[in-house]
Amino acid sequence: MIPTNTNEKAALPILHLNLITAAFDAVLSGRKKEEYREIKPYWDRIFADGIKIKGRHYPAGEVVICFSNGYAKDRRQFKMRCTGLKVGKGRLKYGGDPDEEYYVLGLGEMVG
Repeated sequence: MIPTNTNEKAALPILHLNLITAAFDAVLSGRKKEEYREIKPYWDRIFADGIKIKGRHYPAGEVVICFSNGYAKDRRQFKMRCTGLKVGKGRLKYGGDPDEEYYVLGLGEMVG
């Protein structure tokens, strides 16, 4: 198992992302292998020089993504390894627009 919190040795940083139910279920089932974020000033700051978490920049491959479905205390959540970060066109099968460019997060195996 890959450590993902500060109580475990060599914990990996966690990027928290919220998804609507359809996208959450698609990622959880493995049907969706990429997550998109619009190219906007907020994401420019987060994804400049890797992935910024708590003021520090990390290579994408050293980050775990915690996906949440909603904001309630008892919301569904799971974690996956990030396999990469790039700017690229969306893919319809993953919910992107092929005419738009996005920050594209590659999704790997589930963790913890």
